[in-house]
Amino acid sequence: MNDGTITLPWLVIRQDDNGNRYRVGRYATRAEAQKIADSLDSRGHKQLYWVERIGQNGQNGQSGSK
Repeated sequence: MNDGTITLPWLVIRQDDNGNRYRVGRYATRAEAQKIADSLDSRGHKQLYWVERIGQNGQNGQSGSK
């Protein structure tokens, strides 16, 4: 981007036991997002965590592991 803003295209998503999904955070790199998702996942709760990339049009696109 040319306007000096920082893009944070990687999301960490959490899904609870009832199937509700929540955005945990936005990150600049997939590695950073995956590190957070792995850390949260290792806590042993039943929630599911995964990484997704936001597309250029603002839609969620490519999914990562978890």
